[in-house]
Amino acid sequence: MDLKKIEDRISSLSPFVKEIKVVMQDGYPYAIISPDFEALQEAKIINIENIIRWYGVELYNMEVDDAGKVEGYEIVTNEVVLKDEPDDEVYRVLKLYIETLTKEEIFPSSHVELQLGLDSLDYVELFIFVEKSFGVVIDEAIFSKIMTMQTLYEYIKKYKNHVDATAVKWEEVLKESIKEELIYSPFIMFLYKTVMFPLFKLLFRMEVIGRENIPSSPCVIAPNHQSMLDGFLMEATLPYAILKHSFFLAYKQVFGRTLLKPIAKYGQSILIDANENLKHTMQYCALPLKEGNNLVIFPEGARTRNRELLEFRPFFAMLAKTFNLPIVPVVIDGSFEALQTGKVLPSLKKIKITYLKPIHPDGLTYHEITMNVKEAIESEMKRNPVYFNAS
Repeated sequence: MDLKKIEDRISSLSPFVKEIKVVMQDGYPYAIISPDFEALQEAKIINIENIIRWYGVELYNMEVDDAGKVEGYEIVTNEVVLKDEPDDEVYRVLKLYIETLTKEEIFPSSHVELQLGLDSLDYVELFIFVEKSFGVVIDEAIFSKIMTMQTLYEYIKKYKNHVDATAVKWEEVLKESIKEELIYSPFIMFLYKTVMFPLFKLLFRMEVIGRENIPSSPCVIAPNHQSMLDGFLMEATLPYAILKHSFFLAYKQVFGRTLLKPIAKYGQSILIDANENLKHTMQYCALPLKEGNNLVIFPEGARTRNRELLEFRPFFAMLAKTFNLPIVPVVIDGSFEALQTGKVLPSLKKIKITYLKPIHPDGLTYHEITMNVKEAIESEMKRNPVYFNAS
């Protein structure tokens, strides 16, 4: 296997890869990647691992057969570990707070994402904490340039107005009022459903089970994510009485494009960007639930590349718990075969949609809710598979 060719191809796919070394590990290529932090800062990107994974490694994996896929990777910072901590209250307060977000050991040189493992939810909480505790406003553009403990501390110390550690309450954040207004399009949604349901039945022999499990009151609907078809499958299979009161989360990078933007705008979609206005985005996502609607959200946050479930992100659980709403797990099985990532034309494969019994958030933590939904979906896929390989 030509490992240099793999290195060159991934480098050509992602402008954010500065250096890459591919080695063989357990019989498969394994990549060690050094990011181009200057390019990342210029693009104001704060979710570095995601951008390198999905628009570098996984784009390459789409081009090759299974034997040539990069099965693992690590992103390294090449920074010297600095252990001498600043001896002042600002650093102590900041570090104590960061310790609530990570299990990793914290050094002044630690990169908050790549070494401490913080993600988008953590960033929002961090920004709010810094504003409340130090009187310093940080946004994504600023944060992209200060993503180590040392540079973050220095920025806060330079601009602080006070030092008063203040806890962040997610329920208060998500219930704050915003100026956004939802666009309701019940007639358009009816047209989508009227066209897509018989079309999908014809093309994919689509089978739908368990729609009686969807409550008539507001809820969070949480499907697994196998392909670009999935949002349309949900629109096609939700009962119209539910559909006209349902909003869908979608990525701006995909559905904000010229051709798809009108479909999203009048398809009761909320477009999100993981690197921009994160707090406002999360509050916007909560708006349908505040107004008594349903929200369809894919907990994995991205499409699977190998049928296996990705890690479930807890934001959907936070929304359900904040508004005390049930979550309906949904199993989509077969859309991976029907339209694999990178393909334009679908294959005529069978698709089955199964709506499972609601899971109620009462008395559960965010983590417990997240795991319960993931386990329900995975168990159903293994118990009654169309294509799922339980091994």
